[in-house]
Amino acid sequence: MEEILYSAAGLCGSTVIGGILGFFVRDLPHKWNDAVLGYCAGVMLAAASVGLIVPAFDMVEGWQWLLVAAGVMAGAFVLNLLDLVTPHLHVITGLDPEAHHHNSSLNNILLFVLAIALHKLPEGMAAGVSLGGEGPTSWTVTIGLSLQNVPEGMVVIAPLLLAGVSRLRTMLIAAGIGLLEIVGVVFGYALGSVSAAMLPVMLGFAGGAMLYVTSDEMIPETHAHGYQKEATYALLLGFISILLIGG
Repeated sequence: MEEILYSAAGLCGSTVIGGILGFFVRDLPHKWNDAVLGYCAGVMLAAASVGLIVPAFDMVEGWQWLLVAAGVMAGAFVLNLLDLVTPHLHVITGLDPEAHHHNSSLNNILLFVLAIALHKLPEGMAAGVSLGGEGPTSWTVTIGLSLQNVPEGMVVIAPLLLAGVSRLRTMLIAAGIGLLEIVGVVFGYALGSVSAAMLPVMLGFAGGAMLYVTSDEMIPETHAHGYQKEATYALLLGFISILLIGG
């Protein structure tokens, strides 16, 4: 039970800390914004592969690798379905001056929050599922996501402030998103504990969901403003960080 509490506290706390720091970097230039997101993308790539997918394949033998592979694809497919009912993050980040008007209404602000929240829930689930594994890699996902939640929280606060949302309400929104990660941790851990035979599939599912978010949302956003080189090197640093933590 303690490991669930530690994981949930780490994910939620790091999101809130990132949100607080976001108040001081609301005018972060695109160059640094893309570098921060690139680092987050590298963290998620490493956490998904080293902390989830590789351990899942190590748990199975023979033809069962097909189940893990199917889990990875299913995780990506579910996130793809969620994207059909929520806006893409790079469309309504609010960081481009010409896009600020997209956040001028409460409806669009709520859509933005919904998009963030729906991507945070699978992250929490990934951390919860990974706790069912053994060895140091069982904490790799939690540590990696907590690490990336801080800079990511800084970046996602800006659109809310630019849209005219009060500081108090923005902080409450950040806390609410963090609470969703707690729900994800508990739900993911429960799913992974139902059956030991299903654990590799669930690890693969969580890893696939994280890879989808990284490839479909984060990397394209970091390459949209002419600073793809900086973002790429930041991604590599993020990837290496998790390898060092997991090792």
